[in-house]
Amino acid sequence: MTQNSAVKSPVTLLGLGSMGTALARAWLAAGHPLTVWNRTPARAEALAAEGAKVADSPAAAVAASDLVVVCLLDDDSVGAALDGVDLDGKDLVDLTTTTPARARARAAWAAERGARHLDGGIMAVPPMVGVPGAGGYVFYSGSRELFELHRETLAVPVGTEYVGEDPGFAALHDVALLSAMYGMFAGAAHAFALIRREDIDPVAFAPLLADWLAAMAQGVHGTAAGLKSGDYTENVVSRLAMQVAGTPTFLATAEQQGVSTELLRPYFALMRRRLDMGGGEEDLTGVVDLLFR
Repeated sequence: MTQNSAVKSPVTLLGLGSMGTALARAWLAAGHPLTVWNRTPARAEALAAEGAKVADSPAAAVAASDLVVVCLLDDDSVGAALDGVDLDGKDLVDLTTTTPARARARAAWAAERGARHLDGGIMAVPPMVGVPGAGGYVFYSGSRELFELHRETLAVPVGTEYVGEDPGFAALHDVALLSAMYGMFAGAAHAFALIRREDIDPVAFAPLLADWLAAMAQGVHGTAAGLKSGDYTENVVSRLAMQVAGTPTFLATAEQQGVSTELLRPYFALMRRRLDMGGGEEDLTGVVDLLFR
């Protein structure tokens, strides 16, 4: 540990998977006294050699610090690890991936046990943790006062982004962004499939695809503006009617290339439905309204 470790806030960390281990190393490197616990003790051995104190139980780990960070497999694992543990007076920061509803329930659960709670959604992969400028960050929601109190410590591994007092908002932001990511990956998979059996180098094709996706991603700002104003026809660059008219070409090309259309058809069907509702002069924003059950 560094010489100024005495002035750094102590941290307890429960969970030493790939992400938890990366978080632990970042706090250790910054001089924070760190107590760790993991269900499989062997995972803590390397961190012990780097200066971490290894607790033999969740209760012992929680007792060691006022700030307790949890990064486990799922919300059920959090409940199991902290079952019967004295949380009174503790500040519990839960970085476990979960749903908004379960984050809200976990916040209430913590309050009943005398703990203050922040939920976090990690927007990073382990190699980004502890690397300045890597772009990783964590969404936080819950008590702003609690967030501000620990902001400096929480910002050591990756950046922080506070998104509101509602304990479920961090999880909601997390899943919303990741859902968009998977949609992007689906489109990229279809694009690569189209060229897969042709004499086209996928490595040479990749920069074209990445640049195109980056350019098209700017369209989210127009979508957001339309959703806020309620006017889906303002500043339209590509009319829905024109886009729907072009969809048979995409489906025919896929079929000619021997590629399944299963990634395209659901979205094209929503576009057609919005057109049939009279949205021909709109852009694609109206599709959002069709997704509610």
